[in-house]
Amino acid sequence: MCRLSGFWDFSSPTYDPQAVLQKMRDSLEHGGPDYGGAFLDAETGLALGHRRLSIIDLSPAGNQPLCYKEKALIFNGEIYNYQEIRKELELLGRAFQTESDTEVLFQALEEWGEAAVNRFHGMFAFAVWDKVNKELLICRDRLGVKPLYYYYQDGLFLFASELKAFHQHPRFRKEISPQAVSLYLQQGYIPAPYCIFKGCQKLKGGHFLKLNQKGELQTYPYWSLAERYAAAEIPDASEAELKSALEKELRKSFALRMVADVPVGVFLSGGVDSSIVAALLQDQSAQQLRTFTIGFKDKEYNEANQAKAVAEHIGSQHEELYCGPEDFEQLIPNWAELYDEPFGDSSGIPTYLVAQMAKQSVKVSLSADGGDELFGGYTKYEICQRFYPKIKKLGPIRPLAAALMGQINPFWLERNASKLPILKGYKNISNKWPKLVAALGAKDQEAFFHQSSSYISPEKHQALFGSPTPRYQGELKPQAGRYIGYLGSLDLLTYLEGDIMVKVDRATMAVALEGREPLLDHQLLDFALSLPDELKIRSGQGKYLLRQLLYDYVPKELIERPKQGFSIPIEQWLRGLLRPDLEALAQDKAFADCFGLQQTVLQHILRQFLDRKAYINPHFIWFLYVLRQWYKRWF
Repeated sequence: MCRLSGFWDFSSPTYDPQAVLQKMRDSLEHGGPDYGGAFLDAETGLALGHRRLSIIDLSPAGNQPLCYKEKALIFNGEIYNYQEIRKELELLGRAFQTESDTEVLFQALEEWGEAAVNRFHGMFAFAVWDKVNKELLICRDRLGVKPLYYYYQDGLFLFASELKAFHQHPRFRKEISPQAVSLYLQQGYIPAPYCIFKGCQKLKGGHFLKLNQKGELQTYPYWSLAERYAAAEIPDASEAELKSALEKELRKSFALRMVADVPVGVFLSGGVDSSIVAALLQDQSAQQLRTFTIGFKDKEYNEANQAKAVAEHIGSQHEELYCGPEDFEQLIPNWAELYDEPFGDSSGIPTYLVAQMAKQSVKVSLSADGGDELFGGYTKYEICQRFYPKIKKLGPIRPLAAALMGQINPFWLERNASKLPILKGYKNISNKWPKLVAALGAKDQEAFFHQSSSYISPEKHQALFGSPTPRYQGELKPQAGRYIGYLGSLDLLTYLEGDIMVKVDRATMAVALEGREPLLDHQLLDFALSLPDELKIRSGQGKYLLRQLLYDYVPKELIERPKQGFSIPIEQWLRGLLRPDLEALAQDKAFADCFGLQQTVLQHILRQFLDRKAYINPHFIWFLYVLRQWYKRWF
C-alpha cells in the first residue's frame, strides 16, 4: 500500500521539474512514510513519484519506482495472489530480484501485456512509463478500491492517489465542476469519473488510461461490472449447495487478504459483514485474530457491546475505543485535509478513529465493505423492489400522498418506530423517511431508487443550484430474478466507489494503515451477482444467504438487531458545537458564488434547520458545512 503521483508536461516548463515532483510526492507522505522515490525522464518531461508503506518484502529492494530495462513502474495496492503468479512466471523462465508483489506485477505485464491484470486478485493503481515508445500506461483495479485522479489541461497531465498532490504543481488550475457540485449536494460524495475540479477526473474502476508523446489520451475498460452482471446466470443448485459454495468463495478471498509480512487485524462492528469476516478468519487460523471496534459514549449510537460479544464468542483478541464530542472536535479542523475533495459521509470520523487505534497494533486491517451491495443489505433495495410497484398504483394521487407523509415529523417517527408495526425493527427512520417522501414522485422504479439515495429533493436542488446531475449513466440493465443484484451493482459503481472506498482509503492511509476489502474479490463478486433475489432478501430481511452461513459460526441472537451503520450524533453537533460555523456559512457570499449556490435559498434552508421551522435532513446540512470547510482550505 502506497501513494503515487506524477506528471507529463508537454509545454516548455519554466519551473524545476525535480522540485515540483518532490513536492507532489511528499504531500502524500502520510500514506507512505517508509520511503520516497522519484523518476524523471528529462528528455520528455515525464515524472513519477512514489511514497512507500512497506507491507510485502520490507527490504529496500521493494522500494519504488521500480526500473527495468527501458521502463519504470510505480504501484499502489496489493496483488494478493502474487506468489501464485510468480511461480507461473518462473516456469516461463523469468527470474526475480526481490520478494515483492511489485516486481511480480512488473514482470507479469512484461510477459502478458495488459491482459496480465485479468490474473490479479487485488486492489491496485499503477503507472508504467515506456521510454522507448514514449507512452504512459495507468490502470485502476476493477471496483476502484484504490484511488486514481488525473488532470489534463493546456498540455499538462497530472495524476495522483489524492488531489492534494495537484496543488503542488504551479500549472494546476482550480476551477469548480458544476456536475460534481450537483452530485455532492445530492449524496455527499462525488463518484467516478467526476471530480470537483474541471479538467480533472477519477479513472473509472476496471479501466486503463494511455497517453502518448503526441498528447493523445484514451481510456478503455479491461473489466466491466455491467457485463459481469448481464452474463451471470442463476445457478441450478439448492440453497444448501449455494451456502456451501458461498463459504468456499469467502474463505478463499479472506485467506488471500491475510498475505503480508506485517501484523494484520480486522475492523469488527458486530454486524453481519464484519462478523463473518472475523469468524471465518478466526476459524481457519491457529493464531488469535486481532479485532478492533469503535464505540460511542452516547448509548443511543453505541454498538460496541455487540461487537465485543461477537469477539468473545469467536475468541479474537479484541480492542475497543470509546469516543465522544471531544474526539470529534479534535478531528474536524483536519477534515478538509484528510478528505481533500468535498466528502460528506460523517462516518469518516469513527472510521478514522478506529484506524488510528488499530495502527498501534497492526499495519494492515481488513474491513467488510461491499456486503450490503453484494448480498442485498440495504433497506432501500427491499423498498424499491417490494413497495414501488404498490406506490405506482397510487397514480395521480401520489403527490397528495407525498404531501400528507411530508407532514409527519421524522423525529416523531424515530421516537415511536417501535410502536408502529410497519416501522418496527428499523433505525435511522428520521433519515430514511424524508428520502422516501421525496422519492414518491419518481417517474419509474430506477428514478425512485436514485431519489431514495439523495439527501435533497429535486425541488430544493433546483432552487438552490439548478438541474440535478444524474448519479448513474451507464449500461446496467435489470435481469429477471436478479433485480436486487441490479440495485446493488448501481451502488457498487457509485456509492461504494465514491463514498465507502474513499472513506476507508483516506482514513486508513492518513495513519499509514493498509485497509483491505475481503468482500470485494472479483470472483466472489461474480458469485454474488448470480444469486437470485430470494437468497438476498427474504421475509423483509436482507443478506439472507450470508446470514445463514454466519449463524453456523456466531449465534443468531448476537447478530439479529436493527441495522444502524457507523452513525454519529451529527444533528446534535450541528445545532451545538458547529452552529456558529453554520451561521457564518449563511452569510458567506464568496462561498456561495464559488459553487453556484443561490445564497438566499441557502440562507433559508439553514435558518429552517437551525430554528427547527421545518425538517431539513441534518446530513445535508453537514454536506454544506464540509463543503465550506473544504473551500476555506483549498481556495
